[in-house]
Amino acid sequence: MPKLRVGLLFGGRSVEHEVSIASASSIFRALDPARYEVSLIGVDHAGHWHLAPPAMAPQLSVGGEEVRLPASPGSGALVRVEPGDARPVAELDVVFPIVHGHGGEDGTLQGLLELAEVPFVGSGVLGSALQMDKEVSKRLLEAAGLPVLPWRCVRSAELERTPEALSAALIGALHLPMFVKPANLGSSVGIHRVTSAQELVPALRDAARYDTKVVVERGIAARDVEVALLGNDPVEASVPGEIRTRREWYDYEAKYVDEDTELLVPAPVSEALAQSLRETALRAFAVLEGEGLGRVDFLVDRDTDELFVNEVNSLPGFTDGSMYPKLWEASGLPYPALLDRLIELALERHRRRRALVTQYTRS
Repeated sequence: MPKLRVGLLFGGRSVEHEVSIASASSIFRALDPARYEVSLIGVDHAGHWHLAPPAMAPQLSVGGEEVRLPASPGSGALVRVEPGDARPVAELDVVFPIVHGHGGEDGTLQGLLELAEVPFVGSGVLGSALQMDKEVSKRLLEAAGLPVLPWRCVRSAELERTPEALSAALIGALHLPMFVKPANLGSSVGIHRVTSAQELVPALRDAARYDTKVVVERGIAARDVEVALLGNDPVEASVPGEIRTRREWYDYEAKYVDEDTELLVPAPVSEALAQSLRETALRAFAVLEGEGLGRVDFLVDRDTDELFVNEVNSLPGFTDGSMYPKLWEASGLPYPALLDRLIELALERHRRRRALVTQYTRS
């Protein structure tokens, strides 16, 4: 049986470039070489795609030969970028996109892969875009009756016009402390915990460096609990896991630098709360059109155990130490088997979409 040709796509123009490379390195080591022929495709900081020579490590492959994927249905072939040289340099049966952030999990990359008719791991265009945008996702989750903390959306133009009036209105509506976040970013980049009125405008301006929309939400004393999801239809939910850090909140350093950050899997919660977390995670994933994989991040009130959906992540971190694979390992699915299942789901979703009628005919 021939090996399945997998394009492992990583890097990107986002501030999460290095996180993406770390995820790709772990995936590359775990993919079974007896089953898969893996092409490493590194996206540099300018957005150009590079195909690595065989056996090159992901962290070095961004400097390989420049290639592109034609945005039209075909063989799933990567071709050279030189004018007049359209010879294929790699054939792909499926793409595993682990490009975090802008241009990777916001629906744009998924749109290219849909146009090229290449199967890919994860949610489609709409689901990816909805899950990436914290403001739109909160609106939809709230409309569906799911619990979210009080929040407001700030646009950069409004911030520049009336910063002080805006600051006063936000404090009046949400109270301190509060969290300020770029609407379309991950890995806690650009996020600030604001505890005084003097901190709010600088925090808003810093977040607005990364996005034209900023989400501001009420801060509570909460536990960070996550649930991993897997499947197209039906979708399965993992055991919950809890993150504990010595910092005031789970920021970038706590995620990727601090060695004393703890991932408690399974989370030390009651069975009733664990079941509620899993059920709410499945509902949130469905509301935001999730497919394949996802991770729902919750805030659980330390005093009351009341839970709130913080966000849904369509392409969670995939390093050996990331929560998503750890949750599935604790649920009975080891890392290599998890990758196998995600690739199967990508092919299954592609077959289902290709079976749809695309030309009108009278019955």
